[in-house]
Amino acid sequence: MGDEKEFPAATLRRARFAVAAVFAVHGAVTGSFATRVPWIQDHADLSAGQLGFSLAFTALGASCAMPLAGRITHRFGTRTALRGLLTLWTLSLVLPSLAPNLLTLCLAMFAYGAAAGMADVAMNALGVEVEQRLGRSIMSGLHGMWSAGALIGSAAGTLAAHLGSDARLHHVLAAAVLTVLGLVACTWVLDLRPAEEEEAPPRFALPPRSALLIGAVGFCAVFAEGANLDWSAVFLRDRLGGSPGLAAATTTGFMLTMAVARIAGDAVVDRFGPVRTVRAGGVLAGLGGLLVVVADRPAVAMTGFALMGLGIAVVVPLCFAAAGHAGPNPSQAIAGVATITYTSGLVAPSLIGGVAQATSLTVSFAVVTVLALGLALFAGVLRTAGRGGTTETARQAEAVPGPPA
Repeated sequence: MGDEKEFPAATLRRARFAVAAVFAVHGAVTGSFATRVPWIQDHADLSAGQLGFSLAFTALGASCAMPLAGRITHRFGTRTALRGLLTLWTLSLVLPSLAPNLLTLCLAMFAYGAAAGMADVAMNALGVEVEQRLGRSIMSGLHGMWSAGALIGSAAGTLAAHLGSDARLHHVLAAAVLTVLGLVACTWVLDLRPAEEEEAPPRFALPPRSALLIGAVGFCAVFAEGANLDWSAVFLRDRLGGSPGLAAATTTGFMLTMAVARIAGDAVVDRFGPVRTVRAGGVLAGLGGLLVVVADRPAVAMTGFALMGLGIAVVVPLCFAAAGHAGPNPSQAIAGVATITYTSGLVAPSLIGGVAQATSLTVSFAVVTVLALGLALFAGVLRTAGRGGTTETARQAEAVPGPPA
């Protein structure tokens, strides 16, 4: 944004907590939806293949709509845009459970994904703006709040499902509560507006080259995340003979390690910089993947999945931060990175299943391991992430005495 107005420290701290609350609300919508997918499948009378087809429209809707977020933010300012887009997202939670058949569910998931993507871009762009003004890394913690919100939403959804409640009633109530919480949180986010001479971004535009490189790193991380979320429980049950409860605990453990690592990640990024943090994370995730591949008992595989969660946790937040710092239009760059990562999340589950069908789940997770190690190799493209956008090279130079200017 063109608004370079200085804000008091108290205002920035309040804005940071407000954006964190927005991230938590966004995650709670996702968690609320995910736990009621079986009810939605039964209500629409869908086969597993039809359900998978309809869910693909989520990523399609997000990819189509995310480039619009930058123009909306430019037109209305960050606070009003985020307030409107977040409200669309929370209210869209109601749509899937109302769908009576495949066609209407596909349309509902497209709208649901479009709202999710636009709100995602707006809140990440605003998070980058707050990070720049604070002068320290906060993006990992913000994504940690998203994970915490998703866990809370999924816990409430699990309880609703256990009680046998109608998902339509559950989602109407959840949408109402989350809409109110989102509107309250948006009251304290920064209200930034473009400079008068700043041109509005195009409605649709290809992401800049820098965003493509950053997005490639995000692709690897989100691929590993999607593979673990959708297939870790299946791996433990089918490959190692784990009980259903142990299999479910594996996925839950992976989500918890991701959430904890993201919340704690900002301190690590500030201490070591984004490049070294992601390189170390790639090595850790690769080690976890190797443990999964060679596992001969559930405990070894569960340790491996947990290590992968720790290793990849901060990568996507740092990708968004790097995109936001890489050029004059944070929303456009973040939309480009988000589109690539959403695509990865769409491709990963089906590709893992295809490789497993042709070979085995062990080979599938060998592919995941290679991609995780790729994070260590290509971490250098994230040099602009962290500490409010100062580059890692500049930060290192600040620590080494040099000749006077």
